[in-house]
Amino acid sequence: MFAYGEKVLLIDAKKRRYLFTLKSDGEFHTHSGFLRHSEVAGQQEGVVVRSTKGSEFIVLRPTLEDFVIQMPRGAQVIYPKDLAPICMMADIYPGAKVFESGLGSGALSMTMLRYGALVDGYEIREDFANRAQINVREFLGAETLNRYHVSIRDVYEGIEGSDFDRMVLDLPEPWQVVPHAEKSLRKGAIFVAYSPSITQAVKTRETMRDGWLDHRTLEVLHRTWHIEGASVRPDHRMVAHTGFLTSARFVGA
Repeated sequence: MFAYGEKVLLIDAKKRRYLFTLKSDGEFHTHSGFLRHSEVAGQQEGVVVRSTKGSEFIVLRPTLEDFVIQMPRGAQVIYPKDLAPICMMADIYPGAKVFESGLGSGALSMTMLRYGALVDGYEIREDFANRAQINVREFLGAETLNRYHVSIRDVYEGIEGSDFDRMVLDLPEPWQVVPHAEKSLRKGAIFVAYSPSITQAVKTRETMRDGWLDHRTLEVLHRTWHIEGASVRPDHRMVAHTGFLTSARFVGA
């Protein structure tokens, strides 16, 4: 049953999605009327509720993808089409000791924490760091913050700590972090950088010399399909380029 304080996803007849938190005195307002949160609390997933104007909404619990797309943000997020490949390339696993920098609004942090990782994050902007921690708490719960340690620091100046299993970066100049990575990663660790520009990816790869193996750079293209009866075709629009993912494995100088 839905309880107050939970996140709720409403889907209307036109497949539009609305995300909010249930409050005892809350109301959800739309051009199609409004409904009280109390009409959702105590119901099960899949129930259909109606607004004051008779519009129908299906009620579901949001997925991580739903939350990332619609969550409050202070910086541009890494979208789901890249979040999953990053976690696969970095081989994020329960208990992995991960160093992250460039937290933004926390989308990547949430994904790795959902995988069970222990995340140490550097963010140069305090407002971004605060937003990332709030979003993690809002979706994954306050107890998750025990595995999420955020510092207001410039990673280009160095990294405290060592023996990290993984390093994941979303920064303008990830190549500046490579020398620090060589001091803070354990042997066999994996490095992944998300870069909007191919020149950023190239410079990062050029910085990785002795001690780095299995270099690769890729981009993920996301194309959906229209399937309706005999009409089967690719959708007219697709999510093409968002960023380049560069990974390598550190084995020591």
